[in-house]
Amino acid sequence: MKRLFNGRPSTVRAVTRVAAGRGVRDRFVRDRVVRGRFVRGTVGAIVLAGAALGGTAVPAAAAAGEYVALGDSMASGPLIPNITGPVGCGRSTHNYAHELASRLGAALRDVTCSGAKTTHMTQPQSTSVGGVDTGTVPPQLDALTASTTLVTLTIGGNDVGLVGIAQDCATLDPTATPCKGEFEDQVAQRTRDFGPKLSAVLDGIRARSPKARIVVTGYGLYIKQNGCWPVQPVLPTDANFLQGSVNAMNDVIRRETTAHGGTYIDLVTPSAGHDACQSASKRWVEGYVPVHSAAPLHPNAQGEAAYAAVIGGVLGA
Repeated sequence: MKRLFNGRPSTVRAVTRVAAGRGVRDRFVRDRVVRGRFVRGTVGAIVLAGAALGGTAVPAAAAAGEYVALGDSMASGPLIPNITGPVGCGRSTHNYAHELASRLGAALRDVTCSGAKTTHMTQPQSTSVGGVDTGTVPPQLDALTASTTLVTLTIGGNDVGLVGIAQDCATLDPTATPCKGEFEDQVAQRTRDFGPKLSAVLDGIRARSPKARIVVTGYGLYIKQNGCWPVQPVLPTDANFLQGSVNAMNDVIRRETTAHGGTYIDLVTPSAGHDACQSASKRWVEGYVPVHSAAPLHPNAQGEAAYAAVIGGVLGA
C-alpha cells in the first residue's frame, strides 16, 4: 500500500498525530508539509510559550450554576491560543467549554485534556510536551461534586483511534490502494467496545453529580462526502470511510447518552459546509496541515465557538 510521501506513514504521523495519548507527537504537531516537503519544527516551545501567555479563566458568577467540562482534545482545543491549566493537556481559553460558560454565566471547571480516553475519566493521565514529562493530571471525574449542575463530555475518539487511522490513510498518490480494507474491521470492533466504556463513564458522572444535567457531544463533520483530494490527502473511498467511522461512533454516543438520561448534541448536521475541505474562512476543523492556530484534524477557534453556540442553543443560552 502506497502512502503519503514515498509510502512513509510514520512521517505522516509526525505531521498529524495529535492528542492520541502516546507522547508529545500524539498531542502537538511537530512538522508541516510545505510543497510536498517536511519542515521540522519545535512545537513544544510554542506550546510552552502559549501557556505562559494564557492565564487561568476567571469563573463567572456561581449563581448561574457549577459547570464541569470533561473530555479529550476535541473539547480541550490544543494549539488554540491561549493555553490554560496543565500544559500537557493543551487546554485553550477559547475551547467550547469556556465559550459556553460565558454564554451561560456559569462557574466553569475545565478538566478536558488532549489524549484522554474513557479510562482517564477514573484514572490519572500522564502528559508530556516536546518529549518532556509535564506530570500527571487527576482523573477527570474527580472534578465533579454533588453541587455540579452541568456536565459536558466529549470522549471516544482516542478509544476508537480515529486520528491515528486518518494519518495512516493519507496519500498523495492517486493510484494508491484505499486504506478502508486495512482498518474497517478494527474500527468496527473498537467502536463496539467503546459503548460499555462510555456507559460506565456516564454512570460515574451521575453517581458523583446526581443533580447535574449531562450533555454529551458527538464529533463533527471532518471531511465532506468523497473528500477533496489532494487538498486533503485522502482518497474518496477513504474520506467516506473515515467520516462514516465518526458517524458510527456518534451513533454509539447518542445511544448511550439517551439510555442514561443525558442530552446528546449532534455536531455533524450544523458542521455541514464547514469541514476541512472548505476555505479557511469557513472551516471549523483543520485538515492535515492547519491554516489556523489549531491542531491538525481538530476544531479551530471558530469551530469551538460554533460548537458552544450549538450547545448553548439546546440549553437555551
